[in-house]
Amino acid sequence: MVKDKKSDTKEKAVTLKAVAAHVGLSAGTVSSVLNDAPSAKHIPLQTRQRILAAARQLDYRPNFFARSLRKRRTHTIGVIAEAIGEPYGAGVIAGIESGVRQKSYFFLTGVHHHDRELFERYSQLLLQRGAEGIITVDYNMPHSMPVPVVAIPGHRQEEGVTNIVLDHHHAAELALKHLKELGHTKIAVFKGYEQSADAEFRWNAVSQVAQELGLKIDSELMVTLDSMDATPNLGYPYGKQLLVRKRPFTALLAYNDISAIGAIRAFQEAGLKVPEDISVVGFDDVPAAEFNHPSLTTVRQPLERMGQIAVEVLIARIEDQGEARQEVAVQPEIVVRESTATVRNALP
Repeated sequence: MVKDKKSDTKEKAVTLKAVAAHVGLSAGTVSSVLNDAPSAKHIPLQTRQRILAAARQLDYRPNFFARSLRKRRTHTIGVIAEAIGEPYGAGVIAGIESGVRQKSYFFLTGVHHHDRELFERYSQLLLQRGAEGIITVDYNMPHSMPVPVVAIPGHRQEEGVTNIVLDHHHAAELALKHLKELGHTKIAVFKGYEQSADAEFRWNAVSQVAQELGLKIDSELMVTLDSMDATPNLGYPYGKQLLVRKRPFTALLAYNDISAIGAIRAFQEAGLKVPEDISVVGFDDVPAAEFNHPSLTTVRQPLERMGQIAVEVLIARIEDQGEARQEVAVQPEIVVRESTATVRNALP
C-alpha cells in the first residue's frame, strides 16, 4: 500500500527551520520572533508579521520544553490556597485561572490549611517544579521567598511580596450602616478564626466603625469562630451558642457567608425567622449566598477580580515590567437581599 505523501507531511510536526525556509529568512531571525526574544524588537514590524503569519499558516507549534530550557523559563506559577474547594479560595482561583489563561501561563496548586509546615513543604515543591512566582490565598506570609509573591489577602510587609487588600473599614461601614438604618442596635458579631489572614483586621475595622456610628458591641454578643470548616457548619454551632446566652439581639454580622448561612439554620431550628426576628449579614458574596433561603445580604469582595489582579501583578514582576507594588487595594460593595429587614422586636 502506497502511503499518501500529503497525509504523511501533515503528521510530521513543522519545524522552526521549515518556517524559516518558507519565508526565506534565517532560522535565528525566525526564532527571535517566535520566541519573543528581546532581539525581535530590532526586526522590522512587517517582517515580524510575515513570520507570525507563516507560522499560523504552517501550524507551527514550538516545543515548549526546549523553549523553556533555552530561555530558562517555565511560564508556570504556584498557587497555595487554604483548601481545595473552599468557597473564598474557589472564587479567587477562578480569577487566577482566567488570568493565567490570558497570559499563556500555567499554574500548579498546593494547600496550607493554615499550617506553616505544610505551607513550607508545598512552596518548596512548587519552586522545585519551576514556579516562577507564588500566589498565596488566605495565609499570613511568615517571610519573603526567592521568587515574586502576591498574597491574597496580605497584611505583612515582606520583601518581594505584593499584598492584595480589601478596604475593611469601608466594608464594616457598609454592613453596620445598613443595619443601623434598619433600626438595629443590638448586633451580634462573628469574629474570624485566628489563623485567617483577615480576622484581626476585619474585627478591628468592625470595632472602630461601630464606635464611630455610636453602636456598642456587647462582648456577650461577640463569638470567635474556632474552626476552619469550609461548610455552613462553621457558623451553625456558634449561632446556637448565641441563643444559649439569652442576650437579646436583632441582627448578626457574620465573618463570612458560610458562617452566616450556618447561623441562619440554627436560628430557624430554634423557631426564629430570618429576617423577621433576626437580620443576618454575611461577607464575601460566594455563589451560595444568592441561593440560600432567605437569600443572604452580604458585603461583596471582588474575589475573581482579586485573582486576576494577582496574576497581572505577579507576571509583570516575573517579566520585569513596571515597578513592583507593595500593596493593591480593592473596594467592597454591599449586596442587599432577603436576610435583612427593619427591626421589629428583640429577643426575650
